Amino acid sequence: MKILHHGAVNGVTGSCHQLIINQHTSLLIDCGLFQGEDAHPDLSIDFDITTIKALIVTHCHIDHVGRIPYLLAAGFKGPIYTSKATASLLPMVIEDALKVGVTRDEKTIRACLKLLNKQIIAVNFKQWINLEFAAAHRQHETVQLRLQRAGHILGSAYIEIDIGKQANTHRVVFSGDLGAPYTPLLPAPKAPYRADTLVIEATYGDKNHQGRKQRTRKLKSVIERAVSDKGVVLIPAFSIGRTQELLYELEQIIHRASKQSLWQQLQVIVDSPMAANFTLQYQHFKTLWDDEAKQRLKQGRHPLDFSQLHTIDSHREHISLINYLSSKQQPAIIIAASGMCNGGRIVNYLARFLSDPTTDVIFVGYQGRGTLGRDIQEYGPQGGYVVINNEKVTINAQVHTISGYSAHADQDGLIKFVTGMRKKPTLLKIVHGDDNAKQALAQKYREVLGEGVKIEIAR
Repeated sequence: MKILHHGAVNGVTGSCHQLIINQHTSLLIDCGLFQGEDAHPDLSIDFDITTIKALIVTHCHIDHVGRIPYLLAAGFKGPIYTSKATASLLPMVIEDALKVGVTRDEKTIRACLKLLNKQIIAVNFKQWINLEFAAAHRQHETVQLRLQRAGHILGSAYIEIDIGKQANTHRVVFSGDLGAPYTPLLPAPKAPYRADTLVIEATYGDKNHQGRKQRTRKLKSVIERAVSDKGVVLIPAFSIGRTQELLYELEQIIHRASKQSLWQQLQVIVDSPMAANFTLQYQHFKTLWDDEAKQRLKQGRHPLDFSQLHTIDSHREHISLINYLSSKQQPAIIIAASGMCNGGRIVNYLARFLSDPTTDVIFVGYQGRGTLGRDIQEYGPQGGYVVINNEKVTINAQVHTISGYSAHADQDGLIKFVTGMRKKPTLLKIVHGDDNAKQALAQKYREVLGEGVKIEIAR
């Protein structure tokens, strides 16, 4: 048995890992798109897929699923295992990815989605399933799969794979992206009972987040200061996960605010049809919410559908809103994709409002190297500039970062995921992080786990 890494080794995008069980059989965990500095124009599958019997999807962020159409085009016909919520979200994500980055041809898109839907197998959390094909060449060898809740976004899972007979199995765990503790809406991930080999993400391997109360206070104070000059607040956010968490927190702030407060008049605008569709899916899968969120529902509140929330659907409405906000001194909170500002409607807002000193940009998620979001974070405080649509845009806006809203576990969370296991891994492979984050996390693991665990930074 060995593991090959086809992405997420030189950064945080392109997650794709191949678990080779024997010379005839392997499994693919995720098949994601490269973004930012890691992006390259040729997205075709550049590794041998002849032994890959199944794809297992941890969650449906584009950096974990964006290359699935290319995998299908390369001839992959095996099952695609994922959670029930992810199975519901995945076709929407792939359809959008095709339209944005590949083709607008409806016939091609429909053909791809037909294949995808045919191959998806929705799996319950906490339930072991036998992968029958794995024993085709070795009758004594069995392979079982189980999905556990990862708390990152709706439907996200970490993957447990048992190889061998029950009395002598080797358990491989792939973390996918682990959620942060006390994240709104979803419960935090629980450590697995055991892992012999663990492949773990390291997005925030060198940092710890602010506490939830701190980040909520900061969000509230930043927005109050930002709208005091009648400017707009731009929040780049991923359509799945971050947008819904922000709405949940904003509803709570509005609920607690006095009736005379500016919060009662402030409009919250989600300018993303995708985000609106995913928010409906979050509402549909309420059973996956945490206890706090379920309690709010019992109180008659609607954390993802409150009165001051408005959704922009068509491109025409999108352009009209930008023009309206440009001509009026009308404060508003705009939540739009993409989360790293590498495309989507947020780019049009940034092009128009980034040079306006009454504008505030709030980053609530990780900004990958080479992305527009990272450039704004880096050059904004210096009064620098960025290039948008081939035009130089001076950054006069105030730029804020609230790291506590990341949907990724921080260093403490990543450490607890391992130390919480009853039976610790003998091999730990670190992926999905910038070099500093991976090195810092590896050192921390060496300190807390000792010499009994082999720790590798995947290459």
